[in-house]
Amino acid sequence: NIGFGLSIAGEGETAGSMEKEGIMTSSLKFSSANPISLISEGSGFWRYVPTDDGIRFLTRYDYRTRFGTFGSWLDRFLFRPIMGWATAWSFDSLRLWLEQGTPPSVSFRRSIIELIQTLSLFMIWVYQGLVPKLLVPDSGEMDILRGIAGLAGYERPLLTLLGLGEIGLGLLFLILRGKKRKVLHKTNIVILILLGLSAWAHPATYVAPFNPITLNVAMIALSMISLLSTSEIPSAARCLRSSREGGNKHDLNLR
Repeated sequence: NIGFGLSIAGEGETAGSMEKEGIMTSSLKFSSANPISLISEGSGFWRYVPTDDGIRFLTRYDYRTRFGTFGSWLDRFLFRPIMGWATAWSFDSLRLWLEQGTPPSVSFRRSIIELIQTLSLFMIWVYQGLVPKLLVPDSGEMDILRGIAGLAGYERPLLTLLGLGEIGLGLLFLILRGKKRKVLHKTNIVILILLGLSAWAHPATYVAPFNPITLNVAMIALSMISLLSTSEIPSAARCLRSSREGGNKHDLNLR
């Protein structure tokens, strides 16, 4: 099922083998005669290699597409990157299931929660930096800076720098991962507290219908929830993806 009431059917053939030193390999050949399927036919393999500290998993697969040049570009820039990411994510989810006993359904739910937190902070910071500081600077932000002694004449360039900084901070929530994102959440809390205190020069801000206290507390809560969550979530970045062993550079590889 691919959504919108559409489904694609196909067929596949697998063969497994046991090699020396306990290495197991499973080969797969697949195809679809469905005219709406982007994939016409392809093949790949899975290999399990025992190591001193566990099992190393390797997979590689490739396929031919339909729809000529359009299908080739659609595959290269959309379908194949998504498939590669989803494959890597699913195997890291499998790792957590085997190592920590966390079912994939639980990992998926935790990942969705983390995604909501991340996107929320990203959108809030970008909006706060772009709209009231860069696009509509006279909406109230300028008045706050005018109330701070020593900034006379520098309000506009300072507001621009603050706006760019907030946009950059929002983008970091999309870029950073793992421990670096945890550090970012801690930094986020400190910045929000300082920004809340900085409005003291314009006391009316604290009693406005939409004020920095309510917004900052909500954003701090999002960061606190993320910091208090000690559960590991799957990440496609933990799987090594490369084509150093040969083949087309657009093949899907996991090592």
